[in-house]
Amino acid sequence: MKKYIILIVSIVLLPVLFSSCLESYLDKSPEAGLTSDDVFKKLDNFKKFFLDVYEGRQNRPDVGGVYAWRDWNIKCGMPFYFDQWDQKYTWEGLTDCADMGRIMEGQTVKSGQVISIVNKFTYDPARRPILGSLFTCIRICNLTLQNIKLLQADQVVIDDYTAQAHFVRAFCHFELFRIWGPMPYLTKAMTADDVWDLPRLSKHETLLRVAADMDSAATFFAKANLMRRDNPVPGAPGHLTNTDQRMPNGVAAKAFKARALLYAASPLNNELGVKDWEVAAQANWEAITIAKQYGYDLLVAAKYKDNYVGTTYTNEQLWGYSYGGWAYNNGNQQGMVSGVIGNSASSWSGECPTQNFVDKFETKFGEPLNTQAERDAATAAGHYKEQDPYTNRDPRFYIDIIHNQATNMVGWTSSKAQIYYTMTNGVAVYAELINPAFLGITRTGYYSRKRWGENSVKNQTTKQITDPIIRLGELYLNYAEAANEAYGPKTAAPVAGAITAEDAINLIRTRIGQPNVFPQYTVSTATFRPRIKNERNIELCFEGHYYFDLRRWKDAPAAYAGPLMGVDIEKVAVTTTYPTGFKYTRYALSADRQINWKEPMYYLPFNTEDTYKMKNFVSNPVW
Repeated sequence: MKKYIILIVSIVLLPVLFSSCLESYLDKSPEAGLTSDDVFKKLDNFKKFFLDVYEGRQNRPDVGGVYAWRDWNIKCGMPFYFDQWDQKYTWEGLTDCADMGRIMEGQTVKSGQVISIVNKFTYDPARRPILGSLFTCIRICNLTLQNIKLLQADQVVIDDYTAQAHFVRAFCHFELFRIWGPMPYLTKAMTADDVWDLPRLSKHETLLRVAADMDSAATFFAKANLMRRDNPVPGAPGHLTNTDQRMPNGVAAKAFKARALLYAASPLNNELGVKDWEVAAQANWEAITIAKQYGYDLLVAAKYKDNYVGTTYTNEQLWGYSYGGWAYNNGNQQGMVSGVIGNSASSWSGECPTQNFVDKFETKFGEPLNTQAERDAATAAGHYKEQDPYTNRDPRFYIDIIHNQATNMVGWTSSKAQIYYTMTNGVAVYAELINPAFLGITRTGYYSRKRWGENSVKNQTTKQITDPIIRLGELYLNYAEAANEAYGPKTAAPVAGAITAEDAINLIRTRIGQPNVFPQYTVSTATFRPRIKNERNIELCFEGHYYFDLRRWKDAPAAYAGPLMGVDIEKVAVTTTYPTGFKYTRYALSADRQINWKEPMYYLPFNTEDTYKMKNFVSNPVW
């Protein structure tokens, strides 16, 4: 059966948003009698119209003066922005990666029930109206491209905005695809007279269209000499202080093209077999080459965390979004940081990595720890102890995870994380980081540290927060994955010289201080594939990739099979059996914190009431 999709947001919101997109701008314009031509001819007016895709429509007054959409712009498609809401869950918290402390709406989603709350992802003005926001931005981009010829400005300016419109349009289509699956690819601003019954593209074709749009963006950025904004001269790093640093550039466009082609090659979307992997490998290596040409590079280990916290922008971020300084009690953190850290006993929750995910962090000697057999082998080598589990781990473990007795906890007892209980006269007495007076404390034995910044109720400082939307480290991982599938671990893609999939993975590991992947894992595509996935899980953890990686790899059914595990930590006397003075016991989280997989969970459904309005609409399965 030929599948069709109606542009739900176009029909439902057409009177408010789409058909009146320009009119709403004109309404707020200070110039009386402003015409449509004036909007696109005059640069100042044009900027007011187009730049809304980045920051616009914050608390925009709707009909009757009621404030409606919080952020009706592309931030709704950015992973870290999704994590900052009062529903207190993150993309990672919707997987086996993390428990969310409090049992709330996120646990409902993990259990396989989302249809009753899906409006919070589509139109809800107080939540994350991703669907409506991104389709609105697509319309702004299409109006821009249709009218850019009217703009009275230097050709460099025209090329820049042409590039940005292509980029933002592609970005929006890609994020809609990741969440809801294939869509029509809109390249014109639809009107009320147009036919809205547009064919739904295949998954593969949708991603090829994204890649083509990003390629067009890169072409126009190059014409404008904006392959990067803060230093367009090849061969030197940028100064990272350009006034337009928040906007994408040509290198970012090439990188996003490469990401889209990796998705197109992935098992969920692949149509051409090995050929798709070859194309993805080539695109990602070309993006790496261009990034290096324009001064981007991997940060050294000592600066690694600058990609997320403490610094506004870095030369590893090909495109990032800075949220500025956040105080220790900033409410945007309530779904990422526990109340015991952020000083909110009544509401905050927080990402609590599961033992399942913590086991992905290898020993510092390179042994995997994912399975009991692997842990036994590492123990036999003298590199791992179940009763001293946090010694000799991958350096990223200490950067990304707050574990019992984690150090550099400024302001906390002995500057260490106290995540344990002591049995006194048969009664459990809890240490400060699992104080039961706080609702969102960990039940897994861990908290997420990657974005934390060490500011808390006991260290009341402010931290700089940046979302590294796409960074050079990801491109090496993308290349390694594609090259391994196309050529195996030890054969380079033709465009990559001598750099193989194995080389690319080891480059990421070497940067942080991990040894090369053991030779027994690089004998074939099949043996190397799990190590590539594991490396990606660790390097990109809590950056918004894991939820989507599980799906594009078709690994979600296994990951969601559970059980989700935590660690029980009791303070005991130091003995040979318990050399650290703590007894660590793995245990399955309670049944109400477990996870469930249903086949429709590859994509979110659409609003049920919308599907009833559509004559030819074939919806995503409801779950």
